Parts: sequence; structure tokens; C-alpha cells
Amino acid sequence: MSAVPGATPDLEVRGVVKEFGAHRAVQDLSLSVARGSFFSILGPSGCGKTTLLRMIAGFIEPDSGEIVIGGQSMAGVGPNRRPVNMVFQQLALFPMMSVGENVAFGLARRGVRKADRTRRAEAMLERVGLAGAAQKRVDELSGGQRQRVAIARSMVLEPTLLLLDEPLGALDLKLREHMKIELKQLQAAFGTTFVYITHDQSEALVLSDHVAVMNRGRFEQVGTPQQLYYEPATAFVAGFVGASNRVFGRLKSADGGVGEIETVEGCRVCARTSGTMASGDHVEALIRPEAANLEREAERLPQGQIRYVGSIESLLFDGANSAALLNEEISRLPFRVALPQTGRLADLKVGERVHFSFDPRRAVCFRDTGTHV
Repeated sequence: MSAVPGATPDLEVRGVVKEFGAHRAVQDLSLSVARGSFFSILGPSGCGKTTLLRMIAGFIEPDSGEIVIGGQSMAGVGPNRRPVNMVFQQLALFPMMSVGENVAFGLARRGVRKADRTRRAEAMLERVGLAGAAQKRVDELSGGQRQRVAIARSMVLEPTLLLLDEPLGALDLKLREHMKIELKQLQAAFGTTFVYITHDQSEALVLSDHVAVMNRGRFEQVGTPQQLYYEPATAFVAGFVGASNRVFGRLKSADGGVGEIETVEGCRVCARTSGTMASGDHVEALIRPEAANLEREAERLPQGQIRYVGSIESLLFDGANSAALLNEEISRLPFRVALPQTGRLADLKVGERVHFSFDPRRAVCFRDTGTHV
């Protein structure tokens, strides 16, 4: 189930501020989350995302601003009375209870009759792919199965919002990759609005309909994963979302939305400009590794692009994500360049001399604020 167009948002945050002493953890934030959507808040540790989530859940009160869930203001509404449930990284399952009793726990707290809560818990376990597991102990389950039990325990209460606080952080890499797909499928099947916080950009991009990139208590950009990756609004977003080569220098000229940057090391780079800037400004260019063309012969590079010569310093094999680390011959600037997925250059060797270029429209430059990821 996708977001319902024109429907009242399931969550609205309006000008929310939260301070802890002299530290302003959340700075005048506003957002709107459409009904039935998967919305992620992405940012580094300490940026304020957990504080924001705990205000939505009702565990802490904002100093100013308003939180509206399902069209109703949550001012003065305690966490136990909000149409919200939360899944934590530690999951907090009860080891002395069976799986079914864990899922039915919230229903028991609400006074639902035992027969009804058993029936609803078993039906929810079936929906998350754990049919027949109600009588098992929690310690008999794998990490991924325990994750699904935690989600079932929250979803059986039919919340308007499910809040997820880095729920995959404790899982190993392979299981985390698997659970990303499962979470996306579960959210689509339930049609419940998910609000998910993470510092892992891959999780946010894979799972979400929309992502808010948070930094120092503010949102740098809110958009679709594609917008954040291909059209970053700030240097922070461009550097935090996806891998980038970062080059610092002065803007020599700009024509048709593309600027020419000269680095201190004497390297020239072309990239599309973002925001207002003038010749002589200090700028930062970010170039995606996959925006590069890499060849053994310079003649095979696209026409009209600046051509560079470099030597291979290291080769990083990671299947379709394989890359070469190389140093540009004149400036000695390091670059990471994606290798063709066809395996055409799979026989490259460390120390080999190669030619490379970048598509300037797939690179972007910003005025250098001196604040780097």
C-alpha cells in the first residue's frame, strides 16, 4: 500500500524545538508524513534524530511547537495514550514469555480477553511469516525472527504510526541486508505509516518513500531517495548520502550552470554549480565514483571532458560495487573510480597507469562553508 494522495497526513511536526541546557538538540523542525508511507530520518550520531522520535512517541515534551498524529494534536497526551508504537534496536522482548505471549502483551494490558488476544496474536504472527511459532521461546528464534516478533507485537495494536529506532543496528551484515527487504515488504503489506531513524544511508535509501537528512538539529533536505542522491541541496547531503570524491578549490568560471574549479594542487575539475557563487569563491566539488569513465587508452574517453592520468594505488573488489583507488598524476589528488560492472577492467593491476574523466553534470559543487562530513 502506498501513500494516500490528498489524505490527512498521519504525522505533522510543526516548528518543534527541544533544548537540554545550553544545547539545542532540535531546532525549529517541521515535517509532514503521508498516510501509508515509509519515512526515514537519516543523520549522524548526535544530530537529534532520536530526540525527535522520542518527542513523537511522547516520552519527552517539546519546549515549543506542536506534534499532530492522525489529525489530532498530541499536546498533553501521554505516550500510553498516543496511537503510536515503537520498535527499539534492543527489541525488549520478554524471555520468560512465549512468542505468542510477547505479541499479545499489549492486548493484555488493554484488557482484551485471552481467547481474543491469542487469536489476534497468532493471526499477526502468520502475517509476519511466523505461523506456528506462538508456543516457541524467544531464545529459540533467530535474530531476524525476533525482529519480526517485535514488529508483530507493535502492529497487533493497530497503531497509526510505527516508530523504529535503528532496529537493524544489532544485526550482522547479511541479516541486516535481508531484513531491509523484509521491512519494506511488511510495511507495504500492512499499509501502516512507518517513521524510521537510522545513521545508515543504505537503509534509508532502500526502505523509504521519503527521507529527511538531519544535521545539528535541523533538516538539511527532505526528499525522495533519488532526489537526495542525484540532486543534493547541500554539501552535507552530497557527502553523507552515497560515496563521493571531494575536491576543494576556487571557482575560476561558471558557464551554463557548470563551474570550473582549480585546486591548490593544480588540478582542474568541472561540476554543475549549486546555489549562488562567483569567480574566486572557495568551493567544494563532490564527484560520485560511478560518474567516472576509466580507460587504458585516453582515446576511448568521451569527448569534451577533462582527461586525467593516474596510477592505480589499490583495487577494491566488491562485485558490482568494485572500485579503483588512484592518484591523479600531476596533483597527486586521490580519486575513487567505480569499475565497469561488465568486468571489462577486471585485470587491472596496482601501479598501472590509466586514463579517466568525469561527466561534469554528474558532479556538483557548493560554496565551501568549512563544515565537512
